[in-house]
Amino acid sequence: MNLLSIVFGIVAAIGLLVGLIPLLGWVNWFITLPLGIIGLILGTISSSATGRNLNIVILILAALRLFLGGGII
Repeated sequence: MNLLSIVFGIVAAIGLLVGLIPLLGWVNWFITLPLGIIGLILGTISSSATGRNLNIVILILAALRLFLGGGII
């Protein structure tokens, strides 16, 4: 489960990097946040905390980007 959580976190991180480009903040809504939440749930179920922590950081950064860019959270 932890490996799957890390994979979701890495894909969400790639989406986060794309979402940092101006006018592509919508990527955070449709790719980063859903994948980060799924990865967080899988990371919470697993015995290791690595995937969970990775997804928490990604979700915080995506929410911060949306907040600063005028997205509604």
